[in-house]
Amino acid sequence: MIISMVLTMLLSSVPGWGIALIAVATAAVGVVGGYFGYKMFVEKKLKSAKAEAERIVEEGKLEAKTLRKEALLEAKEEQHRLRAELDKETRAARAENQRTEQRLAARDDQLNKKEDVLDRKAQELDATRNQLAQTERNLENRNAQLDQREAKIQDELERIAGLSREEAKEELVHSMIEDARRDAVAECKAIEAQAKEDADKKAKEIITLAIQRCATDHASEVAVSVVALPNEEMKGRIIGRVGRNIRALENATGVDIIIDDTPDVVTLSGFDPVRREIARVSLEKLVADGRIHPARIEEVVDKSRNEIENQMKEAGELATYDSGVYNLHPELVKLLGRLKFRTSYGQNVLQHSLEVCYLSGVLAAELGADIKIAKRAGLLHDIGKAIDHEVEGTHVALGVELAKKFKESPAVIHAIEAHHGDVEAHTLEAIIVQIADAISSARPGARRASLESYVKRLESIETIANSFEGVEQSYAIQAGREIRVMVKPEQIDDAKTYFMAKEIAKKLEAELEYPGQIKVCVIRELRSVEYAK
Repeated sequence: MIISMVLTMLLSSVPGWGIALIAVATAAVGVVGGYFGYKMFVEKKLKSAKAEAERIVEEGKLEAKTLRKEALLEAKEEQHRLRAELDKETRAARAENQRTEQRLAARDDQLNKKEDVLDRKAQELDATRNQLAQTERNLENRNAQLDQREAKIQDELERIAGLSREEAKEELVHSMIEDARRDAVAECKAIEAQAKEDADKKAKEIITLAIQRCATDHASEVAVSVVALPNEEMKGRIIGRVGRNIRALENATGVDIIIDDTPDVVTLSGFDPVRREIARVSLEKLVADGRIHPARIEEVVDKSRNEIENQMKEAGELATYDSGVYNLHPELVKLLGRLKFRTSYGQNVLQHSLEVCYLSGVLAAELGADIKIAKRAGLLHDIGKAIDHEVEGTHVALGVELAKKFKESPAVIHAIEAHHGDVEAHTLEAIIVQIADAISSARPGARRASLESYVKRLESIETIANSFEGVEQSYAIQAGREIRVMVKPEQIDDAKTYFMAKEIAKKLEAELEYPGQIKVCVIRELRSVEYAK
């Protein structure tokens, strides 16, 4: 600061060119001073750096020596540790080897003892074998003696009994077989009787309950084919001039009108029960009205046809309501109503279908089956009979076609198809419908059969019974519900009668179709007759 002030004072007293020289000189002096100052600074830095480097080197050498000593110490410690572990493992292995040697020594001792025991047992076995050999020789000698004695006894027995050995054996075997057969028959009878008793009891309970709850009218309706007239004059009016009235009535109704010598009666003959019913109603109206001519006949027949169709529809609806089977196709309802005028062996088919429906429902409830399917199939099982007069085919096949056409369930269709055994029943509901159909149609008074088929069935039953060997005579009684078979006592014994009854029953089941069941009774009678003179 003082130097600068001095310079300032000097410069203020010096002229301008002098100032320039002074400035140049000052700059030169500053440059030289700065150079020497920088040089001194650099040298000082170099000295301090060298000193620092030497210090770092010394510290590094000291640290290296320290690390080397520490590494040597750690190595020695690790060596001592490893040596201690090795010594420990060596001692453990030596101890284990000693234990193993002790165990092997003990096992050798045990094996030596076992060998001694086996040697003793072998000696005992040899002794026992020698004893057995001696015993076998003694037994052989004894058997030889017994055989000789048995031969002597057998010869003596044959001499006393008068029978050879083979004959006695055959008689003994035959006696044993007969005893076994009698025991088997007695046991079979006991088991079968118990099974029948239990099964019959349960079956009777179910069927009795079903029939009791069914409670349908057993009186069968039949399609009336006879019309009563008030007098004989009415026959002439029905015939008309040159027969025009009767021809018009037959053409309008499709049935034959038979007017014979029977007083006050006109017979209607037609294969279709619905047409026959229309003709009956029309003729009764014409007779009551008194006006009988072709135009009036056509008018009355049309009205009667409409009335019958309405009756069939109402009958079908009433049947579905009474049975509790709903959601039937309207055409199926109409076909059900047609069954009101259809009979089978004198039994009204609609009433039969309702009865089968009720019975199927009750049986399904008792047996745990589907009640709705059973009742629906029972109601529709004979639906094919509504059109079997118009379409070719059995009522079963027609019923299946109708059920498929109107989208009934496969279970219902199968039950309809199997209710007469045309196909094998695969569902419990189908079997129930079969049973209900048999109960409804086979009960006393439900149906009537022709004399020809009745006699033929009796003859077939007797023919099957007479086809068995040893049968002397057979009689079908109780309208074919029982067959009594008389056998020859010298050919058939008591045990064989049991088996014969079962065989006859099986053959009847395989070859005949019949309602209900047939009782097979095989009778064996032995009579000893002598006359006192």
